[in-house]
Amino acid sequence: MARSLRLLAACAAALALSALAAPPAGTLILSFNHPETYTDAAYRSAYGSDKERAQVMNDIRAHFHELAARHLPPGYTLNIEVLDVDLAGHFEPWRFPGYDLRVVRDVTWPHMKLLYELRGSDGAVIGRGEQRIADQTFNMGVNVYSPTDRLRYEKAMMDRWFDEAVTRKIPARQSDHA
Repeated sequence: MARSLRLLAACAAALALSALAAPPAGTLILSFNHPETYTDAAYRSAYGSDKERAQVMNDIRAHFHELAARHLPPGYTLNIEVLDVDLAGHFEPWRFPGYDLRVVRDVTWPHMKLLYELRGSDGAVIGRGEQRIADQTFNMGVNVYSPTDRLRYEKAMMDRWFDEAVTRKIPARQSDHA
């Protein structure tokens, strides 16, 4: 028992030291523009409430922050405005009101519309634009996210977009900070 506790304490100390050694990430500024008008941004019903949309936005926000923490170097700023969200699948009415069922098919791929700006540590604009990102092959191949993750298809799509629009525009020695 004492040996297990020492091993656990050593692992915790090593983890804490590695967190201190990792350089801080750049700055991510994320906003959602008129989420009440989004195409499909609710987990449980076709006409999601503000609370249901907030759950989706919180999950999207958390994933973008994870990506920024891993790949955005110190001094860099990424500003993302989410203009639209259309989750994978569509709701199909079920037998009783309020019991909609999200059905995911190959033709119901995820979409997001983003307005973004990436600035380097010197303040210069490295990338900017309005992009409609989609993943038409979301249901084919390997998805690294758990089947129980409600945003597994969207996260894979966001990962690819972040790599193409952000990570690849950062010089190699700076994007390797993670």
